[in-house]
Amino acid sequence: MKQGTHPEYVVTEVTCTCGNSFTTRSTVTSGKIQAATCNVCHPFYTGKQRILDSGGRVAKFQAKYAKAKKAQADK
Repeated sequence: MKQGTHPEYVVTEVTCTCGNSFTTRSTVTSGKIQAATCNVCHPFYTGKQRILDSGGRVAKFQAKYAKAKKAQADK
């Protein structure tokens, strides 16, 4: 491999807005990263995620494919 083409990885401290912090390696030379969300506070990982159904889109989708499935079963 060519020398000098790859970035240098340094130990980096990642700090989330919730207060959680962990150590990883990164190409960020300062050694510190501020994150907005992490696995401790992200709704997907905590189980507090809500499905936002704006305008009944999910219900429309389910009704549309329920009709198609019923029509296919009647054949």
